[in-house]
Amino acid sequence: MSSADTADDGVAKFVQPNRGFLGTIQHWLHVNPALVPLIVLVASIVVFGLLLGSKFFSPFALTLILQQVQIVGIVAAAQSLVILTAGIDLSVGAIAVISSVVMGQFTFRYGLPVEISIACGLLFGTAIGAVNGWLIAAMKLPPFIVTLGMWQIVLAANFLYSANETIRSQEIAENAAMLQLLGAKFSVGGAVFTVGVLFMVLLVLVLAYVLRHTAWGRHVYAVGDDAEAAELSGVNVKGTIISVYAVAGLICAFAGWALIGRIGSVSPTSGQLLNIESITAVVIGGISLFGGRGSILGTFFGALIVGVFTLGLRLMGADAQWTYLLIGVLIIAAVAVDQWIRKVAA
Repeated sequence: MSSADTADDGVAKFVQPNRGFLGTIQHWLHVNPALVPLIVLVASIVVFGLLLGSKFFSPFALTLILQQVQIVGIVAAAQSLVILTAGIDLSVGAIAVISSVVMGQFTFRYGLPVEISIACGLLFGTAIGAVNGWLIAAMKLPPFIVTLGMWQIVLAANFLYSANETIRSQEIAENAAMLQLLGAKFSVGGAVFTVGVLFMVLLVLVLAYVLRHTAWGRHVYAVGDDAEAAELSGVNVKGTIISVYAVAGLICAFAGWALIGRIGSVSPTSGQLLNIESITAVVIGGISLFGGRGSILGTFFGALIVGVFTLGLRLMGADAQWTYLLIGVLIIAAVAVDQWIRKVAA
């Protein structure tokens, strides 16, 4: 019997296929892509909680995880938007760092008001992202090649412009404290949060809403799923891709601002691993590298998973290499699960 049977009144009625137990789970995970990283996150918290007890479950330890992943979480949010379009951005870390350098240099080298310097840094990051998007959408160049080249260009420009000089924390605190705004701490009970953590959470919630409930968000998924079909259905594919990379650049610039608050200084050598760390959070978070499927909440959970493993193993006194080993296993497992879930749509 086919899935569409014709009733006596001539109206076709669709019968739900009998997927079986594994098929039902597969379909459920396909519909709710953030569920897998959420399960892994809860399981890892429970395991480390049982092994370490109150040492891990203390409010300070749990909020320390949020503080440690705030920069990666913000950059990973930008990376998520790009990967949802079936692209990739290897320049996210370099954009974040050079944006922070622009903010610092404009304040201390040119004497601009700190608010204007921050705005310039945000615009600079957005412009670099827009150039990436234009080269990919208009010039039809591969995202990997474009962003790899932009990473090298921005990295070199960063060191040349800053002369590899670090603006010290004390100097910033005395003359431009607003640069460290996202690193400001406040306590709620025994938990210690930063403004950067709040920004990361709000960013994830806003992007989750935008991707699910706006036309732009639906266009992002449509382009990642099938760009040609999206264009035939009336989606401005070129404009969507350029806007995605521009928004990603803006988010990375905010990450650069948060980076100043996190380390206290403006350093051209900071954030060297943000590219890899952001992709790691996205992959573990269940966003498909093939584009068109995934959730920004999953990326947030993926960043937290890395933070939980890092802190948990550190508290256990384990060698740091175990963290890389387990995260590597998680990456491969996440891609394998994604491939299995994608068979639902095949």
